[in-house]
Amino acid sequence: MRCSPPHLPCTSLVVLFLSVATVCLAADPYVFFDWTVSYLTASPLGTRQQVIGINGQFPGPILNVTTNWNVVVNVKNNLDEPLLLTWNGIQHRKNSWQDGVLGTNCPIPSGWNWTYEFQVKDQIGSFFYFPSTNFQRAAGGYGGIIINNRDIIPVPFLLPDGDVTLFISDWFTKSHKKLRKDVESKIDFGAPDGILINGFGPFPYRSELASGGFPYGTINVEPGRTYRFRVHNSGIATTLNFRIQNHNLLLVETEGSYTVQQNYTNMDIHVGQSFSFLVTMDQSGSNDYYIVASTRFTKSSSSPKATGVAILHYSSSQGPASGPLPDPPIESDTSFSMNQARSIRLNVSAGAARPNPQGSFKYGQITVTDVYVIVNSPPEKIDGRLRATLNGISYLPPSTPLKLAQQYNISGVYKLDFPKRPMNRHPKVDTSVMNGTYKGFMEIIFQNSDTTVKSYHLDGYAFFVVGMDFGLWTENSRSLYNKGDGVARSTTQVFPGAWTAILVYLDNAGMWNLRIDNLASWYLGQEVYLNVVNPEIDTSENSIPENTIYCGRLSPLQRDQSQRVNFSGSARSILATSRGILLALFAILISSLAR
Repeated sequence: MRCSPPHLPCTSLVVLFLSVATVCLAADPYVFFDWTVSYLTASPLGTRQQVIGINGQFPGPILNVTTNWNVVVNVKNNLDEPLLLTWNGIQHRKNSWQDGVLGTNCPIPSGWNWTYEFQVKDQIGSFFYFPSTNFQRAAGGYGGIIINNRDIIPVPFLLPDGDVTLFISDWFTKSHKKLRKDVESKIDFGAPDGILINGFGPFPYRSELASGGFPYGTINVEPGRTYRFRVHNSGIATTLNFRIQNHNLLLVETEGSYTVQQNYTNMDIHVGQSFSFLVTMDQSGSNDYYIVASTRFTKSSSSPKATGVAILHYSSSQGPASGPLPDPPIESDTSFSMNQARSIRLNVSAGAARPNPQGSFKYGQITVTDVYVIVNSPPEKIDGRLRATLNGISYLPPSTPLKLAQQYNISGVYKLDFPKRPMNRHPKVDTSVMNGTYKGFMEIIFQNSDTTVKSYHLDGYAFFVVGMDFGLWTENSRSLYNKGDGVARSTTQVFPGAWTAILVYLDNAGMWNLRIDNLASWYLGQEVYLNVVNPEIDTSENSIPENTIYCGRLSPLQRDQSQRVNFSGSARSILATSRGILLALFAILISSLAR
């Protein structure tokens, strides 16, 4: 927004007033949220159970902001165990203090509140947040993040008539506490009890569902109009295939990157991934249509709840949805899913958060400075406990977060010795960290030696997905890389017995979590942190927040936080204060000019 001040006498007071007004009006805006995270009782699959909601909502509220806005979220933890929220895909430029994972933050104790403050710097797109500790994501606690383009940068398609956020997720009727105990005991929780769409169970598309009486989701639309559907797989274990009866899905964006626009009849969305589609209401509208999310590559379930079904309701509809559900791909056909993933390309001519085209960063022409081959293995017993490893190491979160240990130069908390390739040794439990070179260009190959699809996620960055194939990766596999328009995103799938290669430019200083987003794998140790330090030690990183919670070896530094259960000032009160300051300055100015 450009400020055009009026022509007034050039007194120092006028200059002061205009300077303050310009800062207040032209600086990147702040938005404020007060959230209470608590248990709710819900029956998404017909069985009463405890879910995690935010401000009484399940799923939680949507953060709807614009590029470069500053977001302040005051979170009160009303659960009975510690809590952290992480912001999947938000890069927190030079500010890993706000990442909301155990390597950067002490968890918020039960009954406390803590305020996150971060800027959505140079980002656009569709993302979501969720609880990152204690298996809580299995109980909900997730919600959407929308980052809109600034007005000066056009989107590469006509503005849609509406915006719809959908969460598709596998769901279990066991509590998250029981599920994590099952994982620790090597009890396979198997196929999900059902699939939810926006927290609701399926529409009774089969007669045996009709007696359940539980609510289902409905999306209301107008004939002839086009809507942007932002679809997130917020589940914990299962790839889901998304489709809408008799409607095409025009893919336009994924996790902050505008894509080459292509029509799909369905899309495999893996755990932790987010997609945006334009969907035009081009049917007759005489009846409703099915919105479907069904499981992929899982043990079969005969339960009709194992398919999530919501309703697309035209305003002109005269009857319910009818006919069979739209067909999914062949259940075990991973080749179809891989080819579909390969077809997703970066729109190199479109601007995104900045005016310059997305393709102006020629990643295929940059010299790689570091190469990691990371192999995930099936869970196994290590020192008598079930663990899962990356390159033979199962990550053990220390009681003192890595970032705090680094800040206070505490030795012995972690080691910068994560191996660049699997080593010929017995697996072990350790706190081993990857050492990244600031402004280096890293190639990471993920090799999946397990039997299920894995989703790898990297905080702090969008990486280029340059290749994937079945079999073992070799040096010759680079000949298959897409070096021109590979999509940039933060979560990528790796199929069983296959590899996926990414390239990432390490220009964001901080301590960043790299993990398998499938919750059981993450919980059992399949994560690592990437340490990226600017050796010049200038202003490349934000300083430690004043409200930092201390734990572990730094517990003595913890201040008395008895007042932290009180919410911070609301957006209204803060904006009122700013407005009051401006009015006071204006009054002084007028008084001075009147003399």
